[in-house]
Amino acid sequence: MAKRDTPLLHRDDPDKAPLVGHIKVTREDWLNVARDALVTGGVGEVKVLSLAARLDVSRSSFYGYFKSRKHLLAALLEDWERRNTRTLVTHCEMPAGNITEGLCNFFRCFVDPRLFDRGLDFAVREWSRRDAKVRAGIDAADSARLDAVTRMFIHHRYDPVEADARARILYFMQLGYHALEVREPMDLRMSRLEPYILGFSGRPADPIAIAAFRDFALAQE
Repeated sequence: MAKRDTPLLHRDDPDKAPLVGHIKVTREDWLNVARDALVTGGVGEVKVLSLAARLDVSRSSFYGYFKSRKHLLAALLEDWERRNTRTLVTHCEMPAGNITEGLCNFFRCFVDPRLFDRGLDFAVREWSRRDAKVRAGIDAADSARLDAVTRMFIHHRYDPVEADARARILYFMQLGYHALEVREPMDLRMSRLEPYILGFSGRPADPIAIAAFRDFALAQE
């Protein structure tokens, strides 16, 4: 998995408005550093004292934004759902003239790290191995994502049974691709796009949609 950048704090970001009064960090800072700790070390590393040390603030700052560690963990799960599940569902529902465009909208989530945080996704999955409530959240997310991909296929006139099967092939392949930490140059990956589209959809790829997506993907490097 690619190395994650250290979260940029509000106080260090020249694009953010200066903090006023005695405020040194924001709620977003706490959440960003907690997310980084979750991804890099697991849920056991999401500790108020260690996060405060990273932020160079006292523990009391935490309680200005969260009632407890439990509430911070709940906020992390809400953040994960918004960043990953809602984003993927939204992209599957984007207008598309054909299934190639629809699939490229889906793939956008996985080539632009701003759209889908795969490190966060797998960190939450690891967390779910020890927490039944988090496991239920993972199951619900997978179901919502699969439903969105299935609806995308149905929208492009696939039989519902076939749409369900193709959605599962596509979605589980994509998760496996990242779980295996496949490393390949983006231009090599894009060279395989047309046969990928044919394999996932059973229909020849639209060259115009392919060209547009290839430009988008290569621009992410």
